Amino acid sequence: MKGGAMISVYCENIKQSFECEPGTTLSEFLTQTGLTLEWPVLAAVVDNQLKELGFNIYISHTVKFIDYSHPDGYRTYIRSLNFVLQKVVAGIYPQYSLVIDYNLQNGMYGELRELEPDEDNSPKVVALSEEEILEIKRRMQQLIDADLPFTRQKVRTDEAVAIFKLQNKPEKAFLHEQRGKFFTTVYYLDGYADHFYGPLLESTGKLTTFDFESFSRGFLIITPPITKPYEIVKTPYQYKLFDVFKEYSDWCSILGVKGVASLNQAILEDKARSLIQIAEGLHERKYAAIADEIFKRREKVKLVLIAGPSSSGKTTTSKRVALQTRVLGLNPIIIELDNYFIDRDFTPKDSDGNYDFEILEALDIEFLNGQLNELIQGKTINLPRFDFALGKRTFLGETLTMGEKDILIMEGIHALNPNLTKHLPRDTMFKIYASALTSLSLDENNNISSSDNRLIRRIVRDGFFRGVSPESTILRWPSVRRGEINNIFPHQENADIMFNSALIYELPLLKYYAEPSLRRIAPNSPASTESIRLLKFLSYIQELQPSEISLVPPTSVMREFIGGSSFRY
Repeated sequence: MKGGAMISVYCENIKQSFECEPGTTLSEFLTQTGLTLEWPVLAAVVDNQLKELGFNIYISHTVKFIDYSHPDGYRTYIRSLNFVLQKVVAGIYPQYSLVIDYNLQNGMYGELRELEPDEDNSPKVVALSEEEILEIKRRMQQLIDADLPFTRQKVRTDEAVAIFKLQNKPEKAFLHEQRGKFFTTVYYLDGYADHFYGPLLESTGKLTTFDFESFSRGFLIITPPITKPYEIVKTPYQYKLFDVFKEYSDWCSILGVKGVASLNQAILEDKARSLIQIAEGLHERKYAAIADEIFKRREKVKLVLIAGPSSSGKTTTSKRVALQTRVLGLNPIIIELDNYFIDRDFTPKDSDGNYDFEILEALDIEFLNGQLNELIQGKTINLPRFDFALGKRTFLGETLTMGEKDILIMEGIHALNPNLTKHLPRDTMFKIYASALTSLSLDENNNISSSDNRLIRRIVRDGFFRGVSPESTILRWPSVRRGEINNIFPHQENADIMFNSALIYELPLLKYYAEPSLRRIAPNSPASTESIRLLKFLSYIQELQPSEISLVPPTSVMREFIGGSSFRY
């Protein structure tokens, strides 16, 4: 209901204030401004808080409208499409549980599962035929063509929990029971209800582009890339990455940790020690298995290359792999890729005129390949040292000759790019891709982004070791992500093996450090929107206590981020 004194609302997109009636929705305010963006407006940031376009204005605000090209616009689109899928699947298969497990480059991977798991607690997946996949897609398109509204209501939490249980979503019901809130926000689509951890679109009609196809034991929900909202871009399937995600997901299920609610309960039941020991034991087995593979190929393999995105635990991975190769009698030698930069005078610059040290062209590829080939042939080389103050390569008299049991280890963002080592025989190299590939979910239909997991790692590490504020880390993150998309992800399937550095207990651990840091970000900071999103996400997680954190071993990848490692970084 509208009426009363007019309200002044500032539209940040066009730097102009407008007078509007109390109760005006953001959608109506958008029409009033006459604003058009490159793509359709999907949501808005109101005083640095993300809101759906149905949000009512009752006081003065600063509003910034966002489209698909904005990360929060993209996430709003994904959540809404997810809801449409749930509505369709619930109508066809009410006897099963729909699980959205994790994100791949191609899209979101999900499965239809029976309600009761196998004897070992692993999920029983219901296979869908191509005809069934096409029928789901057809019904999704029908809902989209009908342009049905997404509506938002606050209901009593016990009512919401009852709804989730009826929908075969025990993890979601359990999570909301744990929170102890009086009310829970529930969204409705044509009578079907669910909870999401962020706003939705106004209506289904804004879901202009998607695809749905079978993959492995389940399916992929495919959405356009963030730069091309009307285009489905077919990319090669990432089978190695998928296998790592699947292994982690199945392992969590076997442990009985099907989502955040199960993890919270384990911590509340004083099982943190066991979770830490089991998770670290699994990592130890993986490091040993990698070293075993290297040892099997020792007659030919002379160079181990390790790459991964930011805060993936690359450095600890290289040190743990090196340690395991020593156990097998090999002698690992670390080669610092930073010593192979070209001189500063020739370093390429980015679009802002700053030196770009993250592109492959910033490295002296020919010189690097020449030295590596000489080492593999048993020759002696003069080791370079890059003087960052002078911006030049120097030589300090250090030499290196490889012995029979020596093996080189080199870590860097370009390590899996074939052009980095283009003059070396492929069989002389063993390539490792490391990343924190969490497949832990908030509930059955809302997974946890691996990117968010790594961002939280980086916020904690930057605060501990680099004197960088969480605000600065958040603001730099989009640039970091662009570098990963351009330089790392295209080459991850080149790896001989993938190592998942995610630990089942890490988010409860990281929350202890990250939450106080994020709370210090001022409401008017440009990083506030993201900090609010991360804080909301962390609010669902039960944090570890200092006595439990002390159980993390000194060789753990977590020590790279929280300190106390027995390795030198």
